[in-house]
Amino acid sequence: MNIVTSRPAAPEPSAAATRRAARPTPPGGPVAPQPRLDPADPPVEVEPTTGAPVDAVPSRVPVRQPRWQREAAPSGGWAPIEEVHWDGTPLRDEPRPRPGRPSARRERARPAAPPSPPAGLAVLLTLSLLAAFFAWVSAGPFWLAVGHSTGGTVMITECAGGGLTQRCRGIFSADGDRFQAHGVRVSGVPAGRTDTGSSLRARMTGPDGSTAYTDTGVGRHLRWLLGLALVAGCAAGIARWTGATRLADERQRRWAVGLALAGPALITVGFLAAAW
Repeated sequence: MNIVTSRPAAPEPSAAATRRAARPTPPGGPVAPQPRLDPADPPVEVEPTTGAPVDAVPSRVPVRQPRWQREAAPSGGWAPIEEVHWDGTPLRDEPRPRPGRPSARRERARPAAPPSPPAGLAVLLTLSLLAAFFAWVSAGPFWLAVGHSTGGTVMITECAGGGLTQRCRGIFSADGDRFQAHGVRVSGVPAGRTDTGSSLRARMTGPDGSTAYTDTGVGRHLRWLLGLALVAGCAAGIARWTGATRLADERQRRWAVGLALAGPALITVGFLAAAW
């Protein structure tokens, strides 16, 4: 009786079978499992998955991967059988989520709650007003920076405050006596030139402008660069805090974000046209 299969022992092999079994195999060639000839041999350890003897299961198998990866692999594209899937693809370590924090897939699957309508409306109005203010103060310096301006001289008539709260007024006379503007706001007056009657070189966008700018060098570019950057920040805040970026439908999300960015952009274009 065979101990492994619980079947009657096989009959004694013939002389021809014995000679075939004793025939030497070529070195390096595959060796097939040989039948057990002596029933008195000890039992063979069986692989639990396939039911085959353990010594008949290969220890290394080819890995299913691109040729350039197989050639670059130190093992030549072969790996232990425990590290390969049934279809030949290698096992990969799955990233473990950090303790106390849900996985990224679970976070993506959880829909973001949109803000309440009153809060979203308040954010929209507040940021729209801020964007309008920054666009208004940046329109004139932008045209001056691109060359749309008229040079002249401004005479200070009054100044109040200091620093960021400084407010000065004056009379602007364009070069060549092309026009004269009374009571214009004077921006960028140095601290030591605020006396009444002081004359400074300044520029205006035209006879319909309301501000004469005395800034020179880098200062004249900082005004419009910072202002337009703040307008862009207000547009991004509108898209974020009104819930436009948290819509579930991709098409609706694109339209909502586009409208949120288009509002401050149209406000800026309007102030630029008015300041021309």
